[in-house]
Amino acid sequence: MKKNKAVHKGNGLLPYPVIVTASQGDILAMNVVLCHYEPYIARLSMRTSIDEYGNPHTSVDEDMRSRLEAKLIEQVLNFKVA
Repeated sequence: MKKNKAVHKGNGLLPYPVIVTASQGDILAMNVVLCHYEPYIARLSMRTSIDEYGNPHTSVDEDMRSRLEAKLIEQVLNFKVA
């Protein structure tokens, strides 16, 4: 996913209107939310494996990444706007 630099104003927070429209089911806003959290999700889904020579290798566990993205989408859609 490409990062939308116009949305990020340097403070690291998603704008409230993006969150509201994503919670209403807007696909483009949901993609902005997913792009915003993509580095964090990738970091959470990192796994270290050891090869046959004993060398450690870190990689993104794609199953864990997709589960975290699905959980994020679910929580955004369940978000109640005050």
